[in-house]
Amino acid sequence: MKMRMLVLSALLLAGCASKTARETHHEQQTPLTKAPPARVSQAWSMFTENAASHYGVDQRLINAIISVESGGDPDVISRSNAVGLMQIKASTAGREVYRAQGRHGQPSTRELRDPAKNIDIGTAYIRLLQQRQLAGIRNPQTLRDATIVAYANGAGALLRTFSRDRDRAIAMINEMSPEEFRRHVQTKHPAAQAPRYLWKVNTAYRTI
Repeated sequence: MKMRMLVLSALLLAGCASKTARETHHEQQTPLTKAPPARVSQAWSMFTENAASHYGVDQRLINAIISVESGGDPDVISRSNAVGLMQIKASTAGREVYRAQGRHGQPSTRELRDPAKNIDIGTAYIRLLQQRQLAGIRNPQTLRDATIVAYANGAGALLRTFSRDRDRAIAMINEMSPEEFRRHVQTKHPAAQAPRYLWKVNTAYRTI
């Protein structure tokens, strides 16, 4: 099984950019060549299926984030030290996942370059976003969009565009339709790349 994944990975990465450090959404640089989302999804399906089942997270969302973040390249490291398939920063998302799991410290770069561990940590982080900071958002589509924006730029930055009080922010989000929420992100989010990142992940999500 491991050999099968290595073969699939090799086929995938042949169509990706070279394994040099490059920027992802954190610095807004797109790889010169990128595998299509469906191909990325197929290459890592065993790992994403296991993680999705374990954490109760939408597998298509995991695959879409991988497609946008790394193009399916497990070795990519951004200039801001985001590592691997899901571009995990050890000192932020990695540390938060470790803390939630009762572990000390943060994952190493070597650990984050392991596809199975990277996907597990990235998926655990998505679950933390949805069950903690974004808990209470009722509309499934709005929750997915909020998760995507929070994954890229943090839940706090998103919620503060509504209110400094988390509960009030969630209540205001629940008063919006998904279309109204997306327009709010486009016009109110302090990170200029947030609307584009949301669009890119949703586009990948629909093609998987």
